Amino acid sequence: MKHNSISRRSFIKQSVAASATVLASNSAFGEIYPGSVLGANERINMGFIGIGNRGTLLMNLFMKDKNCNVAGLCDVYDPYLMRDNSKVDPRIIEQIGRSVPRMGEDFSSKILRVTDYRKLLDSKNIDAVCIATPDHWHALQTIDAMNAGKDVFVEKPLTMTIHEGRMMVNIQKKTGQVTAVGLNRRGNGVYQKLANEVIPSGKLGKISVASAFRIDNQAPDGIGKMNVENPPAGFDWDMWQGPRKERGFKYNIAPYTFRWWSDYSSQMGNWGVHFMDVIRWMIGEKAPVAISASGGNYMIDDDRTIPDTMQVTFEFASGTIATFCIYEACSGGLFDYGEVQLRGTKGILNVDERGYKILPARPGQFQKWTSPADVAEEFTWKDISDLGDGSNSNSTEVLIQDFLKCVKTKETPLCTLEEGHRSTSFAHLANIALKTRQRLEWDADKEQFTNHDAANKLLHYDYRSPWKLNV
Repeated sequence: MKHNSISRRSFIKQSVAASATVLASNSAFGEIYPGSVLGANERINMGFIGIGNRGTLLMNLFMKDKNCNVAGLCDVYDPYLMRDNSKVDPRIIEQIGRSVPRMGEDFSSKILRVTDYRKLLDSKNIDAVCIATPDHWHALQTIDAMNAGKDVFVEKPLTMTIHEGRMMVNIQKKTGQVTAVGLNRRGNGVYQKLANEVIPSGKLGKISVASAFRIDNQAPDGIGKMNVENPPAGFDWDMWQGPRKERGFKYNIAPYTFRWWSDYSSQMGNWGVHFMDVIRWMIGEKAPVAISASGGNYMIDDDRTIPDTMQVTFEFASGTIATFCIYEACSGGLFDYGEVQLRGTKGILNVDERGYKILPARPGQFQKWTSPADVAEEFTWKDISDLGDGSNSNSTEVLIQDFLKCVKTKETPLCTLEEGHRSTSFAHLANIALKTRQRLEWDADKEQFTNHDAANKLLHYDYRSPWKLNV
């Protein structure tokens, strides 16, 4: 079984180090890595681009490490930028509720605050940036940051198009900047153990099917139907739209519900990327050779431009098939346990970030073998004795601590741009397959469809002037 990023031994070493770091509360690198001395001028000056719901969560995790200094903030909405919850428009609170970030951090009055991310990148006082803007901004801002000499931690999904992802990887190779992708399960000890120990051991046998799902019952009203209005005071709507075609503001687009608009995101991007990342990581696959999808807006009467129901099948050259389902008009789960399932000739694995369960396979028709007794296994996070005190630490925090370490050491982060690009490509391939209503065949090396010229035209889009990828 092949693994495509780094060697198994190297990965385990990085994973253990990263997990151990996060388990030491507010640790300095000098305490974890002998021989390093942390002086006041060695703190990493971080800039945060996009400090809404997700950006605030990430910023708070960065702030837990003494090696990080918050030096700059960037957001297109003034209350978020000034960290003043009392100034948030009541309509936004009504629309997204708990997704309005908690604020009120006590920052120095000298901290840089800008609405245009390019001004933050121009600052010589910024060493690295965390990008948690809407998905259609990730490629532009990451490439501009690397070109400006900044290291980057960028949220998933990495891109809006496959072309963007390849350009980002190329610029990272050119500039040499440390760039990590926030696919948080890469920092989880349960998935690390499976990907690097259990599955390569052959315990499950040959994997025939991998499955995952996202279920969230939003029936009947979803994100609602709204008219075009003026944006709230202090919201730079033109900047928020960026490279996308100009359109009128709606309260069910921004600042949070853009995830249900195909110009800005998708649920394949929002959730599917997480699960397709761990599936391809665990089974050692780079990309599918064929993709098919079905679904549509069948159940929910709202303004969304993405499906409320969708099923995708990815076929691999090895013969393994992976499926992902998005059901936003029902509830429940598909498995008895976990969020991802692998079915092998010897065993069935169900897993999530808390732990996993393996059941032995049963012989089917015509078979004379009996279920292997040594396959059954249950595992929880606390059983990992070599990752610190055994607590179930936040996997995103592991990635952040690993990124900060790599900024100083110039080592390879747990989730690289290439890995993030390959996993994000699954979402784009699925969305294109649904749009074309065809079984698409994919050349992963050329990153082109081999059986559908019209599908190849969907690998990128024309940016709105004056925005362009600076490659």
